[in-house]
Amino acid sequence: MARIAVLGGTGYAGSHIVKEAVERGHTVVSVARSVPTERVHGATYIEGSILDVPGLVAELEGVDVIVSTIPGRGDMLGKVRPAIDQLLSVLAGDVRIGIIGGAGGSLVAPGGPRVIDSGFPDEFKPEAQEAIGVLDDLQADTSGRDWFFVHPAGGFGAWNPGERTGTYRTGGDVIVTDAEGESYISGADLAVAVLDEIENPQHVRQRFTVGY
Repeated sequence: MARIAVLGGTGYAGSHIVKEAVERGHTVVSVARSVPTERVHGATYIEGSILDVPGLVAELEGVDVIVSTIPGRGDMLGKVRPAIDQLLSVLAGDVRIGIIGGAGGSLVAPGGPRVIDSGFPDEFKPEAQEAIGVLDDLQADTSGRDWFFVHPAGGFGAWNPGERTGTYRTGGDVIVTDAEGESYISGADLAVAVLDEIENPQHVRQRFTVGY
């Protein structure tokens, strides 16, 4: 069993990952700027911020995997990318890092173009660009640290929660769509994909897309 820390563990993606990880028997720490009233039994909740990297590293000493689900929007716009970069610069080299990004950086088809360059809503572009920047930094990293980056389906979000089916498909760099051309994954099944990757790594220092 792994020791897993989920940054943004009280948010939509994060809370699902915390729940799935606990149910699989892992030791789980949820990190967020506030501790929720409703908690997943078996998880440890701590107050912390990715903007306080020294404090965060001290709190997470001994973890095997850190999964960041923090989106670069609202008051975090422009802050997530440099914070992740700082975190990786001081984190122990054997800690695996996972990033839950967005659909914008995935490709429409093999060889491109990217989703963000194909009729993507302007209001979501800054957040998507920040996630793409985090991916660029990971891909440029020469330290050898193990990482994975997940592009959820286009229809992923708290506004479209869905249910846990335990099934999903991965698509490498290309956004996953169904037979009708729809791109969707529930929060619970995204968590299944993330925990499957943690338990049985298939995308070492790689990104991958997830959908039905």
